Amino acid sequence: MKRVILIGVVFLLAVIIGVVVYVAGSLDSIVKAAVETYGSEITQANVKLAQVKIEPTSGEGTLKGLTVGNPQGFKSDSAFRLGEVSVPIDLGTVTEDTIVIKKILIAGPEITYELGKGGDNLRALQSNVDAYTAQFASGGAEEAADDSGGGPKLVIEDLYITGGKIEAVIPGLGGEKKLSAKLPDIHLSDIGKSSGGASPGEVVKKVMGAVTKGAATAVAALNVDAVKGLVELPARPSKRVFQASPAA
Repeated sequence: MKRVILIGVVFLLAVIIGVVVYVAGSLDSIVKAAVETYGSEITQANVKLAQVKIEPTSGEGTLKGLTVGNPQGFKSDSAFRLGEVSVPIDLGTVTEDTIVIKKILIAGPEITYELGKGGDNLRALQSNVDAYTAQFASGGAEEAADDSGGGPKLVIEDLYITGGKIEAVIPGLGGEKKLSAKLPDIHLSDIGKSSGGASPGEVVKKVMGAVTKGAATAVAALNVDAVKGLVELPARPSKRVFQASPAA
């Protein structure tokens, strides 16, 4: 009887170890799929992530090649390009309803600000995020608490965006001419902490709001409206100067 119990315990341990190894080995692909799926759904733009690497023992995570495309009506290749994102995760909370992320560091993001007929691409993305989160809030506080944005709840203790650059694309300047400015550094703290966790949609909305505000400050320094006005001025007819031919 003891032998049977011992075999049963060993088998159970083997199953548990197998599950842990599978989850740890699959964590990278799970995060990649979640970022691309939720990101595209929330922003209504194409979100791609080239690589995810999460150390199963320490929880240190690195995301490389994160690109957020533009909503319909804009021609630029992307709105955001994030070369590398550092994301240390509290692995003890990965299987919980609320996942705690200690710090997110986004270094050197490249943001494209494009003016279109109905406004700019960053505000269009912000509107998409607002519409996404609003659909859950419209069902009342109880439904919003259960379904707000789908997926797990998140608590982000600190989020830093540093060394960013923004390029303003203005119709009429041509693809080879862009105005560049430095994006102000951004620090957000305790995202979702007071409410017991924020949905992915709420997190994106908060971050997008901060980025859009910072981008607006940077673009204002470029005086885009004045440049746009100069570009849209009608061309003046050229004046030709005729010279009399010298007498033969």
